[in-house]
Amino acid sequence: MSNFMSAVKTFIADENGVTAIEYGLIAALVGVGIAAASKALGTNLSTLFNTIGTKLAAVTMP
Repeated sequence: MSNFMSAVKTFIADENGVTAIEYGLIAALVGVGIAAASKALGTNLSTLFNTIGTKLAAVTMP
């Protein structure tokens, strides 16, 4: 039974898993931020390219 208690104490004292979870949460947060930014920029870029294409078509066609 003493080996079991020792293993439990060692497991509780080990902080490597906690650090990995923290890094995972940070990575998930960064991913959400990138997804939100790309969605906002994607809509604006699409509008910008459509506007440029319309103006170029009007200039090149007599």
